[in-house]
Amino acid sequence: MHSLKLAHEKLKDSIDIKLNMPEEKPASPTRLTLEPGTFWAKVKDRTERALRCGALQPIPTECEFAEENGIRFLVRVASNLARKESARKEQDKKNATSGKEFNPFLPYDRDLFVADISKTHLCLLNKFNAVDYHLLIVTREFEEQESLLARQDFEALLAVMAEFDGLAFYNSGKVAGASQRHKHLQLVPLPLTPWGHKIPIEPALEVARFQDSVGTVPIFPFAHAFARLDLPVGGSPLSAAEAMLERYRTLLRSAGLLEGEVGSENRLAGAYNLLVTGEWMLVVPRSQEHFQSISVNSLGFAGTLFVRNEEQLKVLKDLGPVTVLRNVAKMKG
Repeated sequence: MHSLKLAHEKLKDSIDIKLNMPEEKPASPTRLTLEPGTFWAKVKDRTERALRCGALQPIPTECEFAEENGIRFLVRVASNLARKESARKEQDKKNATSGKEFNPFLPYDRDLFVADISKTHLCLLNKFNAVDYHLLIVTREFEEQESLLARQDFEALLAVMAEFDGLAFYNSGKVAGASQRHKHLQLVPLPLTPWGHKIPIEPALEVARFQDSVGTVPIFPFAHAFARLDLPVGGSPLSAAEAMLERYRTLLRSAGLLEGEVGSENRLAGAYNLLVTGEWMLVVPRSQEHFQSISVNSLGFAGTLFVRNEEQLKVLKDLGPVTVLRNVAKMKG
């Protein structure tokens, strides 16, 4: 497998070259406003401030490992969820009082604001983070989390991914693990674990089998579609985003998630998880939000799972992580 570091540098170069060129008439209404080379300092500065004022409320976890099918899964065990549960109850109360669903992104908490990315997107810290520097890439206007990703989403994502080595993911709908309806992608720094592979599923991806540009991973006992990314070197963010958007739609169609003819208006046919790095993309169709009380979002398919207590940890280890993933994903056709 190619080095993720090299992929990150390739991605950064493809965006920086365009951003450092003289201004020209844009090929798209989207204009990136994120200043290259400043983002990571902003993330660290905002994190420190948000911790001091209490806006950022990390979830303490202890790490365990569970190995299955050659994958060493990282399992985070929550030691205290009281603040998140309290916030959820407060949100439910606001929903009942106002008669409409509370949206934490409209307006967003200024103490969690990291940076403007474009005319359509901004970046926030994840308020209840189990991983340090967990970021949210949020649309300025309300869009449903179950809607298809568009070119502007990938432009914003690429602008941020060019600033540090990270794993991006998208939980398309509640069944896929989304906790908010307002469209948002998420990004966490790599490595996910301090030992071994940066992303636990990397050994499985190394043996993917391809038909044309779409791959399958033999040891994944659930429906999925996998692709290597070959982003244009030296191109603009717009051309890189177009390439990523095209590959995303190809994977959705291959996984049976996209209805409609190629080139026509498309409709989603179900919930899914999306994982993206600078060098690959993975789509997993979902059948249910949790199994045996264990909730799973996109990070579960990257090889990192979250459990709420020791009881859930025991269930996970008894069943095996792959069994849990198989039961929340769609079965292979």
